[in-house]
Amino acid sequence: MKEIVSTKKILLKARKERYAVPAFNIHNLETIQVVVETAAEMKSPVILAGTPSTLKYAGADYIISIAKAAAKKYDIPIAIHLDHFENTQTIKSYLDLGFKSAMIDASHESFEKNIEIVKEVVEYAHRLGATVEAELGRLGGQEDDLVVDEKDTMYTNPESAREFVERTGIDSLAVAVGTAHGLYKGEPKLDFNRLKEIRALVNVPLVLHGASDVPDDLVKKAIELGICKVNVATDLKIPFASAVKKYFIEHPEASDPRQYMIPGKVAMKDVVIHKIKVCGSENRA
Repeated sequence: MKEIVSTKKILLKARKERYAVPAFNIHNLETIQVVVETAAEMKSPVILAGTPSTLKYAGADYIISIAKAAAKKYDIPIAIHLDHFENTQTIKSYLDLGFKSAMIDASHESFEKNIEIVKEVVEYAHRLGATVEAELGRLGGQEDDLVVDEKDTMYTNPESAREFVERTGIDSLAVAVGTAHGLYKGEPKLDFNRLKEIRALVNVPLVLHGASDVPDDLVKKAIELGICKVNVATDLKIPFASAVKKYFIEHPEASDPRQYMIPGKVAMKDVVIHKIKVCGSENRA
């Protein structure tokens, strides 16, 4: 592709052809390498998602530069996405730097306030050719530094979703249909009837957050019913960390990151391969 793309075109293609594009949460050079190299091998479009604390840790300019280098190297669509940002000014500053996609999360606000905040970001982003995702309803669990108690979770209302999309002009909508961030305490139960209703009323691609730890068959069914983007975070971090810990146990004298990072990358790659296959995005680049 030779350059970073926005998520709009790749998600519209996914919706038309009934598959989903995986959005992998990345944190540094190594995690970007694993995601992009694996996606290129499988000829899959891919979204690199960075949370507020990831960009604070790694630096937005570094993330953008690494992603641009990857886009020049591999002939697949690569998008970089701001994930679960709540501050509009921060989003604007990162869009100015070169991000082409952003999620403004004002789902904790009232319906009207959510619309007001999202519209502000949409107007700014669209002037720069960037796309905007927003969320209606609230997912429980923990995403980065954002923690939502189970009692505060709220499912997306289909009719409200229609009005929300029409009034904000967003490019994609994250829906709350029973998933949660992080690991599940029990078996997740997805409200597929609700998802069908939303799909029938909303004309933008739908996004599934909290897809880590959700059984593959449930994710696949959600994609069949209209989900076009699947977010993956926790499922990547745990195997990466576990493999690095195991390496240090077996090699307590180790000190070279060029060696101890490799097992983590290998473990993470297995997950990326699996998620791409679940999303059905292989050979869709």
